[in-house]
Amino acid sequence: MAKGKTGKKEKKIRYFDYNLLFLLIFLICFGLVMLYSASSYSASINFSNSAYYVKKQIIFYGIGTVVMIVMASIPYTFWKRWATIIYAVAIALCVVILIPGVGRSSHGQSRWIQVGPIGFQPSEAAKIAVIIFLAMMFERTYSKMGDFRTLIKLFLLVLPVVGPIAWNNLSTAVIIMGIAFCMAFVASPKYSHFAVVLLAGVAFILLFIFGASYRGDRVNAWLHPETAGDDGFQTLQGLYAIGSGGLFGKGLGESMQKFIVPEAQNDMIFSIICEELGLFGGVCIIVLYGLFLWRMLVICNNANDLFGALLVTGVMSHIAIQVILNIAVVTNTIPNTGVTLPFFSYGGSSVMFLMLEMGLVISVSRGIVLDEIK
Repeated sequence: MAKGKTGKKEKKIRYFDYNLLFLLIFLICFGLVMLYSASSYSASINFSNSAYYVKKQIIFYGIGTVVMIVMASIPYTFWKRWATIIYAVAIALCVVILIPGVGRSSHGQSRWIQVGPIGFQPSEAAKIAVIIFLAMMFERTYSKMGDFRTLIKLFLLVLPVVGPIAWNNLSTAVIIMGIAFCMAFVASPKYSHFAVVLLAGVAFILLFIFGASYRGDRVNAWLHPETAGDDGFQTLQGLYAIGSGGLFGKGLGESMQKFIVPEAQNDMIFSIICEELGLFGGVCIIVLYGLFLWRMLVICNNANDLFGALLVTGVMSHIAIQVILNIAVVTNTIPNTGVTLPFFSYGGSSVMFLMLEMGLVISVSRGIVLDEIK
């Protein structure tokens, strides 16, 4: 026990962010309530059980909570030595899924791997793999991050995982590139380089958008949803839901558009929230996400080392980008991309890996040491 300037003893205190934990629990509980409200009709029609989706989601959160606790109990520096192997496995999974007959299809695209009763999306695993790998690489090359060539080389390291994902799931590829961009922006001392990187990223996205006809149809549906037929149906119904909610909404469970909107429990759940809780409810959720990200920012700023700070930066970037993209899609600000709303949309893979990421953030926060003078 060291002595401070006052001659009194300083006691080391392990930090734990209870505010972050409270916000996480609140997001999960709020998300489950809204999931039940948005999915009850669809679940009744398809499974004769109005609570089908929410029950499965609770199971996913139960397993995810165990995963989070395990991750939180492991020192985050442990993952540094395994970063390259984790990244290599993620690349292999993303490539394997492209082999005909291996991947399970979703909406016409091969995105799932089924192992017995367990199915998961390799693209979700790739997000956390990229975060851990880039945090290790950026820390290792920190002294050279001011060199533009070093920055480009590091971005090229992401392409082996982004390429296979972009082939079938452009929105997830954009999220991963966004995560890499944010982490590099935090680690680099020179911000002027990022204008070139940003332009290259936009070019990459445009190349893939017009490289497949169905993506071009989505752009057309974004610009003219009223004349796009089936391609614009989901967007229009989502906008009707938001508009009919008014300022304070119709009331919890009173949505009418959940009977019509496709994927009401998944990509379009924010439109149902706005219909039932109004503009006020939608803004409250955005503020809630803002507080959640702010608590992670506090942990990032106080992390013991650059590796920990970059891990939290990666998780922050992932959640922030996904929230922005989902709300932008629902409000027709950008073309439909099929991005879920974290902690609200239904989905086992997304829940599991989100909870895993939260365990990683908590692990970084537990590494923070405070001094208490006695």
